[in-house]
Amino acid sequence: MQYLCPPIVRWCKGSTADFGSAGSGSNPGRTTVRKLSARGHGVPSFVEMLKKEDIAQVAEEYLDDQDMFIVKLTVSRDNLINVYIDGNHGVTIDDCVNLSRHIEHKFDREVEDYELRVSSPGAGEPFLNFRQYGKNIGRQVEITPKEGKKIKGELVEATEDYIIVKEEIKSKNKKNKKTVTGERLQIPMDSIKQTKAVIIF
Repeated sequence: MQYLCPPIVRWCKGSTADFGSAGSGSNPGRTTVRKLSARGHGVPSFVEMLKKEDIAQVAEEYLDDQDMFIVKLTVSRDNLINVYIDGNHGVTIDDCVNLSRHIEHKFDREVEDYELRVSSPGAGEPFLNFRQYGKNIGRQVEITPKEGKKIKGELVEATEDYIIVKEEIKSKNKKNKKTVTGERLQIPMDSIKQTKAVIIF
């Protein structure tokens, strides 16, 4: 069964960083940014801005052993971290919770001030990682090419250079609008604008 897990949100440390100088207690590999205090009185506070590459490395260390992978990872200037994950057999809420705890364990809450959200991509969202093609072989997909009309069909094969799709064609007969399987199409990856899984109810 496929799961769509909601964001697991964890707020680490207070909403306002400790007051002090930018140079005191800063970690190498982090960028310090200045922001106003939460009360808006103009009192400066300093936050250690986490690097996206550091978080990705920590997350991948955990996911590689779990048959899962990162789809997308973003870090805002306010240290709001969003990690979207997927797996060959779907993602459960427990998967999101466990990854969230793993990331928190690796970053010192006394130094970094951050909010962490771990979730799976929404149903019907465009593929952002090549491995999403692999997990959807045998399923219905919708391809939007850079030029031309959309293509719907069963994803048969996926390589880094091209995909093969068994095209789905709707009958032009007004009395009988059933769908028939057309020919296999080989579509170069560099000609694809986006690909999405088709949700069938």
